[in-house]
Parts: sequence; C-alpha cells; structure tokens
Amino acid sequence: MVDIKSLYKEELTEFLCDNGFPKFRGKQVFEWLNKGVKTFAEMRNIPKNLIEFLDSSCYISVANIEKKLVSRYDKTVKYLFRFNDGEFVESVVMNYKHGYSICVSTQVGCKMGCTFCSTGKSGFSRSLTASEILNQIEAAQEDLNIRISNIVLMGMGEPLDNFDNVIRFLKIVSNEEGLNIGMRHITLSTCGIVPKIYELAEYKFGLTLSVSLHAPNNEIRSRTMPVNNKYPVEEVIQACKDYFKATGRRISFEYTMIDSVNDSDENAEELANLLSKMNCHVNLIPVNNVKGTNYHKSKSERQQAFINILAKKGITATVRRTLGSDINASCGQLKRNHLEVKGG
Repeated sequence: MVDIKSLYKEELTEFLCDNGFPKFRGKQVFEWLNKGVKTFAEMRNIPKNLIEFLDSSCYISVANIEKKLVSRYDKTVKYLFRFNDGEFVESVVMNYKHGYSICVSTQVGCKMGCTFCSTGKSGFSRSLTASEILNQIEAAQEDLNIRISNIVLMGMGEPLDNFDNVIRFLKIVSNEEGLNIGMRHITLSTCGIVPKIYELAEYKFGLTLSVSLHAPNNEIRSRTMPVNNKYPVEEVIQACKDYFKATGRRISFEYTMIDSVNDSDENAEELANLLSKMNCHVNLIPVNNVKGTNYHKSKSERQQAFINILAKKGITATVRRTLGSDINASCGQLKRNHLEVKGG
C-alpha cells in the first residue's frame, strides 16, 4: 500500500498516470490531501473508479489525538498522537507574539540515549514517514482552529537519523500548494550527527540548524550524550562552521543547564572559547525533571552568571522561556506516563 501523503505532487501525478488516469487527477488528489481528508471517499470531484483504485492501492496516514493537555498558565497545548499502527508520539503547540509554533516528533522513541532526555528512556520503535510528521501539524491546526506559522523539529527522535523522510517532509510542508510554511520558519534540531550535517548543508535550505551541544568538552558530553563517542565536540563544531559557510545561516546551540554537571564558570569559559568567532546563538535550557535521573536544574543566579561570561566573550545567549510547565511539555514524558497507566 502506497503512503500517498508522503508523495510529492509530481510523484503522485506520475503514479496515477502510470495506472491509466489522466494527469489532471494528480493535481485534484494532491489538493484534497492538503485539505486534510481522512478517506478517499471525501474527494467529491473524483470519479468512482479512481476512488476504488486509491482504496485498493493506497492509504491516507492520520494522527489521531489520544490525549490532549492544555496549560493553565500559558495555553501551551501538548498532544499525544496515535498513528495507524498504534504507535504514539508527542507534539507541543506554543503561542508566541509572532504566532503559533509547533514542536513535532520525527521518530517513535530515540536511539541517541541522552541521559537527561525522557524520550530515550522509552527506547526506539521506528522512524516516522514524511506524512506522519506532516499529520501532527494538520491535526493540531484542525483541533485548535489555528494557522501554525513556525515548525520546530525538536520533539521525539533525532531528525538526522531519519534523514530521507525529514527531507521529504521539509519539501512537502514548504510547498506553496501545501501548508506553505517557509524554510525560514523551520528549525531542525540535531544532537550532532556530523555526516548528515554536511549532507543537509548541500540542500542549502533556509532553515535554522539547532545543535544540541549541552557540554563544552568531550568528557562531560560523552558522559551525558553517548553520540559524542562517535562524533566528538571538535568534529561537531567544525561541521557547524562548514554548514554556515555553505548556507550563510546562523547556527543555534542548545545547552541544557544541569546543576553541578555543566554549569560552572569554568564550563562557561570553555564553551565561550569553543564557540569563539562563530556566528551563533546559545539557548540555555534548565534541565527538566525526568524520572530516573538525579539531575536538577541550575539555579537562576548560576544561569545568569553563565550568560554574563559568554557575553563578555561576544557570544549571545538567552535562557529559553519555560512553557507548559504544568503539563510536562518537554517531549517523552506524556507518552511514558500514558503507557505506564495502561500497563504498556
């Protein structure tokens, strides 16, 4: 069965033409898919023989809302979505002054095993298709009756570990005949899979690359992020510098602040030296309280001291605003809690 929503318009048209249908039917079907239909029978201007063909050879993937939480503080919305095969992922919709942003998942679980992340503790099941990533956006828009203007690929999973499907998603979601969300409104987060950073650079997308650094040296990073054993800090930083040269796009670095692990003055000095002369921005993130870890978020005065040291070295840094704190808005926690209650 063909995952029809993961096809480009040209691929869909060719597929139908190869099976004896006129070219203009591809455009019609593509338009219906981008209107969010759940079944082929909803395509009202499509002839019966084409509906029957599509039903027998294709499927429309959907993201069903299994659970929905709304923050009492800032109206952040967290979704637990269930796909056709029963797998679950999480998405978070945040309301900013500039519009609505959604943080989407790219995999069911994650292989990377970062010690401060809830998602990795649930293991890895599979990667998402392009349509399943897209469906998270469409389902949230339909449920909230809003237009989402910004996308962050920073939910469950490592986007560059699902490279082909993520590239396909990026092209589909930015298509003028689809959701038409421009690349400059998209952020892709990676833990630093170096070869894929170089491969992504070749596309010269206008998106923002956000690299989860979380440590200023190999000793701390390897202890908290196993991926560093394969792609050490120096290689990640060089890949980021080369990415900027290729695309002209400023790099964003994510740095989780963990009390007494990576938040000392010495760590800040080391980070400043590591990022010296780079066109970048650092997002400091107070670590989440994740069951099964002994990590605690850095105190506010320690966060400010860290920022001050970076600023003296010419590196801009901000503490990421915490949204949805009452609904555990960071990805991975809702799924774990849901499965534990169900005995999964």
